[in-house]
Amino acid sequence: MIVLKTAEELKKMRAAGRISQRALLKAGEAVEPGVSTLEIDSIVRKYIEEQGAAPSFLGYGGFPASACISVNNVVIHGIPSEKQILKQGDIVSIDVGAYFMGYHGDNAWTFACGDISEEAQRLLDTTKESLFEGIKAAKAGNRIGDIGYAVQSYVELRSYSVVRDFTGHGVGAKLHEDPSVANYGSQGKGAKLMPGMAIAIEPMVNAGSYRVRILRDKWTTVTADGKLSAHFEHTVAITANGPVILTDAD
Repeated sequence: MIVLKTAEELKKMRAAGRISQRALLKAGEAVEPGVSTLEIDSIVRKYIEEQGAAPSFLGYGGFPASACISVNNVVIHGIPSEKQILKQGDIVSIDVGAYFMGYHGDNAWTFACGDISEEAQRLLDTTKESLFEGIKAAKAGNRIGDIGYAVQSYVELRSYSVVRDFTGHGVGAKLHEDPSVANYGSQGKGAKLMPGMAIAIEPMVNAGSYRVRILRDKWTTVTADGKLSAHFEHTVAITANGPVILTDAD
């Protein structure tokens, strides 16, 4: 069931989104060679809790950390570890959620660790731009398939692939709500977008095949062919005046 939010509820979601975005930016500032992914996770948790909020992911379905930190060929759900030390040239996807005043804000970004290859930078640029193409399609009266089509067509035109096994989702009092927001699809298909909806749009884009596999820890999801993957995400409100990014630090 799709839950429509009131204007007051969306204000609370914007507050949660600001905290989530600022935590994500602080995490990104810490991405540099020699830093462990666990150190970055600690920065995220400390900031969120200092704001009087709670990390959305900590304990969610048994997840053991406050942020998902996914390096290179890890698509999503990477578990932070003191043993994983970032190296020059890595790309680091960080997914952060904050729960505040009864609502969640959910966002992700892929950061460069020092100087990265032209190939990696092109993947990051494409994935980020595909997110904003998806957001542009998130207009009242459009359908979920219009978002997926916008992302998929932008990505595939540049010879990359979008992950099929995981999608974006509704966001609100629960971290994951209806509807699912796939990064592929057909125009005019799927649930109709209505004012009051809040959704996470989150392209996961692979340099090679779209296929993925989950490791034995039952969380870490990697590209099946070992090639790079990038992940960008915003929580977006559907309004009568167009899409509004709720995970906006400003």
